[in-house]
Amino acid sequence: MRYSEEVIEEVRMKNDIVDVISGYVKLQKKGSNYFGLCPFHNEKSPSFSVSPAKQMYYCFGCGAGGNVLTFIMEYENYSFSEALKVLADRSGVKLPVAEYSKEAREQEDLRSTLLEVNKLAASYFYYQLKNPQGEAGYRYLRDRQLSDETITRFGLGYSNKTSDDLYRYLKGKGYDDGLLKQSGLVTIEERGTYDKFWNRVMFPIMDVNNRVIGFGGRVMGAGEPKYLNSPETKLFDKSRNLYGLNYARLSREKYILICEGYMDVIAMHQAGFTNAVASLGTAFTTQHAQLLKRYTDKVVLTYDSDGAGVKAALRAIPILKEAGISIRVLNMQPYKDPDEFIKNLGAEEFRKRIEEARNSFLFEIDVLKKNYKMDDPEQKTEFYNQVARKLLEFPEALERENYLEAVSREYYINYEDLKRLVNRLGASLGPSVSAQREEEGSLKSQRKKEKEDGVKQSQRLLLTWLIENPLLFDKIEGVITPDDFIEELYHKVARMVFDGHAAGTLNPAEILNHFIHDEGQYRAVAGLFHASLKESLDNEEQKKAFSETIMKVKKNSLDNASRHAAGILELQNIIKEQAALKDLHISLD
Repeated sequence: MRYSEEVIEEVRMKNDIVDVISGYVKLQKKGSNYFGLCPFHNEKSPSFSVSPAKQMYYCFGCGAGGNVLTFIMEYENYSFSEALKVLADRSGVKLPVAEYSKEAREQEDLRSTLLEVNKLAASYFYYQLKNPQGEAGYRYLRDRQLSDETITRFGLGYSNKTSDDLYRYLKGKGYDDGLLKQSGLVTIEERGTYDKFWNRVMFPIMDVNNRVIGFGGRVMGAGEPKYLNSPETKLFDKSRNLYGLNYARLSREKYILICEGYMDVIAMHQAGFTNAVASLGTAFTTQHAQLLKRYTDKVVLTYDSDGAGVKAALRAIPILKEAGISIRVLNMQPYKDPDEFIKNLGAEEFRKRIEEARNSFLFEIDVLKKNYKMDDPEQKTEFYNQVARKLLEFPEALERENYLEAVSREYYINYEDLKRLVNRLGASLGPSVSAQREEEGSLKSQRKKEKEDGVKQSQRLLLTWLIENPLLFDKIEGVITPDDFIEELYHKVARMVFDGHAAGTLNPAEILNHFIHDEGQYRAVAGLFHASLKESLDNEEQKKAFSETIMKVKKNSLDNASRHAAGILELQNIIKEQAALKDLHISLD
């Protein structure tokens, strides 16, 4: 549900940011602020600051910043609602309860009961593994070199050979047949009732909040199928969940490793790669990519090195690209999978392979090349044509040029010849546009972007200075208003900053609440509330820079207004203001 601004602000105010962050980061007071090592990137010198006055945090190293709510969201990878509930519980604030219809309440109660059943089943499987009847399963896991600590961490278990063992246990706990059938743990038919899993090593599947939503089972012996997953239930949708994500989301790495199966994930976590996940017996989906996008914008594919693994990587790459995720592909040779690789060459060598992982486009070209005999002129020519077609997949000229250079260098193809081939194919496949015109358009686009960036920069700097030093409002009175911040996001912030200053209640942490539902916006706004040393106004050079920034903001505002003037009278007034700018003098003394 969506909570009111009043409720959000009450929760924020009752959770002092220094107290909360101290539970995660060792902080040391320096002056009026606290400093520590940033939990969002690896560093040796503290650049992470927490301001009790502003109730904000900011890292001068990686740019992470926000208030107490965004810290919990970012550190724990929680949604806004999840973070709000955690902090509300911590401070004793009672959140309003959503009104549910009878049907919605019944569905919610069903989900809660199914979670209880799954939790009981996971505990039961774990208990069986550690007892004589689970010896075969335990021996299998130990033979795979898993430690007891790892077995416990992932809650691994064993389902007995008796085909209705779990069913009888859960019935004894008072759950009826209808509910147990919906859990996916039990099959109930006219010919009898039996467990979905028996004589298998069990892998509980957890959602990002560590709740058991399903199971995977690996058969002991020669039974089929070798791996079996829970069917789709009210809790479990294998196309929308990833094994190991409950732990991987807490990793401090800036990327996530994607592999094929449970054992690969577990082996990688045991070796220290706690950012590994795997899909659940299904091909990688758009929903998987969207789920990952919540936690990272970079992945490394560590699929098996066999033909099936290569095909899986080729299927996943375009899906991940579409989600805006950068992809690299790890070379596992001479071994088949991460588990086998790490056992033979060790974790350090695996980490080196991660650092050397192949760019996904070049990986695709590598695979493509294997289909052609390069000593055959006809096949070699066809390979070049296919490469040129692949290069045309990049819509941006600059990106295409970068890859064209890389392909030319990597595959010893003459750069000019390849470029002509790409341009010729591009002309035949679409509207004819000369390369020169495209380059000219690209240059104009770049210049326009640089100008727009300059406009944004001046507005950002002015807002930062005003927030940092409220006395500056007196210097700009009658010159700058919120309407002069023409960038939409900065205009919203400026309106709140000016109103807050006028009312004597300027509160950066409260302002940030308004942008907390949009990750991109809240990061940008958080950055406004932290002036770096180079932006302070303690010398003549910086005072001059401040005056020039005011002039830029005002000039850009008037130029924008002139382009959108409603009539000749309004345009004449704007022209007068533009002329008056020449005589404007802002003094900070």
